Formats: sequence, structure tokens, C-alpha cells
Amino acid sequence: MENLFRLADHDEFFSRRCVWVNGPVIVGAGPSGLATAACLREQGVPFVVLERAECIASLWQKRTYDRLKLHLPKQFCQLPKLPFPEDFPEYPTKRQFIEYLESYAKHFEINPQFNECVQSARYDETSGLWRVKTVSTAGSIRNEIEYICRWLVVATGENAERVMPEIEGLNEFCGGVSHACEYKSGEKFTGKKVLVVGCGNSGMEVSLDLCNHNASPSMVVRSSVHVLPKEVLGKSTFELAVMMMKWLPLWLVDKLLLILAWLVLGNIEKYGLKRPSMGPLELKNETGKTPVLDLGALAKIKSGDIKVIPGIKRFTRNQVELVNGEKLDVDSVVLATGYRSNVPSWLQEGELFSKNGFPKAASPHGWKGNAGLYAVGFSRRGLSGASSDAMKIAQDIGTVWKAETKQQKKRTTACHRRCISQF
Repeated sequence: MENLFRLADHDEFFSRRCVWVNGPVIVGAGPSGLATAACLREQGVPFVVLERAECIASLWQKRTYDRLKLHLPKQFCQLPKLPFPEDFPEYPTKRQFIEYLESYAKHFEINPQFNECVQSARYDETSGLWRVKTVSTAGSIRNEIEYICRWLVVATGENAERVMPEIEGLNEFCGGVSHACEYKSGEKFTGKKVLVVGCGNSGMEVSLDLCNHNASPSMVVRSSVHVLPKEVLGKSTFELAVMMMKWLPLWLVDKLLLILAWLVLGNIEKYGLKRPSMGPLELKNETGKTPVLDLGALAKIKSGDIKVIPGIKRFTRNQVELVNGEKLDVDSVVLATGYRSNVPSWLQEGELFSKNGFPKAASPHGWKGNAGLYAVGFSRRGLSGASSDAMKIAQDIGTVWKAETKQQKKRTTACHRRCISQF
């Protein structure tokens, strides 16, 4: 038996290896990671992309509802160096966007290391290199790999982990409870009373989808929210804002957007949707809270098909008690309570990133840290912000790479474990 344990230890030892990466390691194979990889490819810089899931863009493929479309016109959502196909509609569907990302990865020969979950990443002052430890499971075998690299690109994004609120009595509730990331369609909720917790873009669209499947949604609105029309006179509201920002100060653009919203949507406060005191663009810049683009939910709110209710006090076995004392019978709960960054759980660094998992410096200055550390997709400016970050990062690394490769073709490094230079 003792020999058996020794053999197990021996096998575990040899399942661990060290890999020297002749270029940056990119953590995350979502749109941000793919954009950075593509820009590095154009610069002639080798790289490795690590992805904890078994596919690219796992948020889009696994954690989004079926009816989802891009909320902004495609020209604001395309990644660098490769536009959307011309025959795609102005607002591509979820499936079309995934197809675009898959063709993007193929075009730039981006082949992530799938099923590799980063456990830790730290900068080694002695060697001047990053040490990125991952765990992957192939069948019953647990493999631990340590990647050694000079540059580390954090591309895990703003939405890496779901946020699950702590609400009194929720664990005792007898009905179904799910997060919006698990919601696919309202089909299974037909005829049911569904409580949707959250009034952001996801909460609004889930409530609309439930209505379209003959469910009875009640949407919890705990705080103020900006609701803007998706389009004004056939023009994207976002596109109008971008155009106005070229000539006008932010505060004035906010004023004009709110006037347009009032003209198109009317007074929404009488339906329980109170607007924040800060304008929609200023609020987005300051807090990251995105304004809701109305896709039809507001009409359902006005008609009473979607009920707007205040905050929750507690759950009981079959009911929810609201802060105003009202009690509602509920069959199911969908938590549209958002997502958060997971960077603090694995990145051992305190200069570029703050404790909330976002860069300390506001956009557009939060893409570069010290010692070869970069952040992409944390600017709170969506896909266009991620693309901008990716191009700057690739240019920054590429400049150093090209200068140094002229002087030195090979670079060697010492490693305490067996070190395989494959990348």
C-alpha cells in the first residue's frame, strides 16, 4: 500500500510541468482576449491564450438567453482587423456573433489552451518574469502547468462571475431560483408568476421574453435607472451619442439624450422607473452602470403585463414580502443581478487592479500596468473599448518585441521543474 501511495505521488509529480512562453500569456478567450491575440498576430508576436472553458466566448455561448441580439449597431461591436460580414443585419443575433468570433479565431489562427483554469499569477522579482499556474482536468487526470512569460494580459473581463445576492429567506423558497446566466427562454415559465430581480438590460429583456411566452413577470426595481430608446428616428441612440460627443461636452450630450428619451418614451417615472440624478453617460463613466436600451419592455410595463415592484424584504416558502409590506405569490425567481470581475481571486498584484477587480485608473488609462502587466476589456466601454485596449497593448508589446528580436533571437531562462519551450 505504501508503494501505491509513492506511485501516486510520483505520477502527480510528473503531471506537473513548466512551460516557457516566448511572448505574452493572455488569460481569457472571450472577445477581449481574441482581439488582443489577433493584434499580436499582426505584430508578429507569438502568444498563448488560456481559457478555463472548452470553447471561445463562453459567456456568449453558455450564459446568455436565446433571444439576445447585440444592443449596438455592428460597426461598434466588430473586433480589430476583421469586420462583420456584409450580409449580417445591423444588430446581429447571438448565434451570428458567435459565428463571427469563431471565424475571427480561425482567420488569425488563434488556438487557445482550453480547460485550463488559472489558479494564480504572480510577478517574480528575481527573474523579472510572470509565473502563471493553471489546473486542467483531462478525464480523471489533474494536470498542473506553470507558464513562465515576460508579459501577462488579463482578458477575463467585467463579467467573469455571476453575482448572487443574499436575500433573507431565499434558501427557504420552494419555487425555482436561477440566475439570468442560466435563463435561455421563457418557454418553461408559461402560465407562471415569475419574479425578476434586477432592472438592467438583462432584467428588462428577461421580463419581456417571459411576457412573450405568456408568463406573468414582476420586476424588482430597487434603485434608479436610465431607460433610453434603442433608436431615435431610425438612428441608433448610441450612434447619436457618439456623434454628439465629437462636438459637445458630456453634460450637454446627457441633457440632449434625456430630452430625446422623454420625447420618445414619455415620462417613465409614473411607472416606477425613477431616473438617477446623474446623466446616463456620466453615470456610465463614473460607476460603470449601463443605461437600459428599451427593446419593447417599456410598452409591456405601461400595459401592466410587466409589473414594477419595489425592493424585497424577505422570502417565505411560496411568497415574497416587499419593503412596502405587500406580499406576492411567486412560482419562480430569476436573479438578473449582474456579474463581477474575478481577477482578485487569482492575480497577485495590487498596483494596476483594485480590490473590485477593475483597473484603478479610469479609461482610457487603465490598460497598462508595471512589469509587463496589461488589462483588456475592463474599460466599461463594451466591445469598442476592448478593441481599443487590444490595439494599444499589441502595439506596446510589439515595439519592444521587434527591437529585442533584432539583437537576440533566443532567450533562455532557468526553471526548477522540467521546462518545455513550446510556444
